[in-house]
Amino acid sequence: MAGVDWALTVVFAALALPCLLRLVRLDYVRLGHGVRNGDLAELLLVVAMVAMLSPVGGPIPAAGWQAVLVLTAGWFALAWWRGRQSGCAHHALSAAAMLYMVTAMPHDGMAHGPWLTMSTMDARLAAPLVAVAVAAYFVFDAARTGVLMVRGPAVAVSGHASRAACRVVMGAGMGYMLLAAAL
Repeated sequence: MAGVDWALTVVFAALALPCLLRLVRLDYVRLGHGVRNGDLAELLLVVAMVAMLSPVGGPIPAAGWQAVLVLTAGWFALAWWRGRQSGCAHHALSAAAMLYMVTAMPHDGMAHGPWLTMSTMDARLAAPLVAVAVAAYFVFDAARTGVLMVRGPAVAVSGHASRAACRVVMGAGMGYMLLAAAL
């Protein structure tokens, strides 16, 4: 199992590069602030995934991630409610799902200290049916996005292919993490 954890850690760490490159490119005047906020959210969520999957944990305690994920989920939920962009609902759900994983992790014994390490968990998440339902959403979304990415020529414009590929990998990874921790 440690090999899978390290492999997934490397995959998610590699996803940080396209997120950073899109943010550095600074073409958001044309694409809009909603796209920039989505790219920032993806970078944050990728880093959180690395911290959760890495067998050595992350430098930020679980309480720190909880605070960041509450703010992220709230920001995107409010933006979605106001109708700013359709992708806001997905980012709000992603942050909420990660908040659920961090919060529902067993914290008794604290063998791993305050650090966030799902790979050393020997118990299951609380409320596993929630995890299975949310995992189904992420697996479906990853498959749908993958099909749209392969079919649609429009995704090759302005980094949209990079965004779609990241969404596919992140969705599949979130589905895997939720199912592995719930079952």
